[in-house]
Amino acid sequence: MDRIDLRSDTVTLPSEDMRAAMARAPVGDDQYGEDPTVNALQERIAGLLDKEAAIFVPSGTMANQIGLKLLTRPGDDVLVGEEAHIVWHESGAAAANSGVQFTTLGRGGLFNAADVRAACKPPGHVVFPPTTLVAVENTHNRGGGVVFPQDTVEAICATARELGLGTYLDGARLFNTAIASGRSLAELARPFDVVSVALSKGLGCPVGSLIAGSKVAMTRAVRARRMFGGAMRQSGILAAAGLFALEHNLERLAEDHANARLIAERVAETKAVMDLETVQSNIVIFHLPASLPDAAEVVRRAQREGVLVSAFAARTVRAVTHLNVTQAECRRAGEVLARAVA
Repeated sequence: MDRIDLRSDTVTLPSEDMRAAMARAPVGDDQYGEDPTVNALQERIAGLLDKEAAIFVPSGTMANQIGLKLLTRPGDDVLVGEEAHIVWHESGAAAANSGVQFTTLGRGGLFNAADVRAACKPPGHVVFPPTTLVAVENTHNRGGGVVFPQDTVEAICATARELGLGTYLDGARLFNTAIASGRSLAELARPFDVVSVALSKGLGCPVGSLIAGSKVAMTRAVRARRMFGGAMRQSGILAAAGLFALEHNLERLAEDHANARLIAERVAETKAVMDLETVQSNIVIFHLPASLPDAAEVVRRAQREGVLVSAFAARTVRAVTHLNVTQAECRRAGEVLARAVA
């Protein structure tokens, strides 16, 4: 039985055409700024995000950590949405690398400008840590792939500027946001000082993210990347996958979103707690009340039928669609999950 791997959109494999593009990529030493393929990818992403410059980094976590390093100082307070990736899934790196703490706002990953204003701690206070940064995650992973409403984003960033705060967009799945919302990447990124995007999720690349902002900020980001061990050499082999994906794998993200909806609607017919309103992109998250098996058991039952999903918490399961699963496979996965929670 062929397995249907829905643990994450990071499990995708590069296609033969993508591998061919990587094999023929012209390369140079990126530490000298001489890798033409890396340079082309950085210019392409900066243009798509309407930022002055971008740099290529190995991972989304590194991009987030560089963003924090650029926009904060040790002892600062950072405002984030509930269950943000930068807090939950980065091994405490923010504390170790930048010495910051977090204040969580809102529910389900979403918050608003009033939340920012209420939580902002003033600079120079003898007791409070100064709030210096607001970070938005779009789409929001643990929120079920929910798209952050753009009017709310713009109000948050306007309030942040008024309060003297920096703004950072964790756009690991911003390509999904663009397809789901019908908005351009430039429009989604424009309100923020610094933005990151990942290539190794929905776009199906084997490695890589980019972080973008002003030329001054990206000059500092190059040093931060070096400090974090993320400097690479002939990395055009990897960057070529990103250029290929931008041409071939962007518009098809709509298929992943439709497939996620198929799974979610089938699970919603069971006694699992499934909020269909959050299923706006390629992530499905559902919760298991005490009357049902726990997440570990549901994962085991699904695996026995060839469907791989993740236990996201003791009673929470996540499934993520991507370019290596078909509509038929996702329909079957929904049936398997429905049986697994019964």
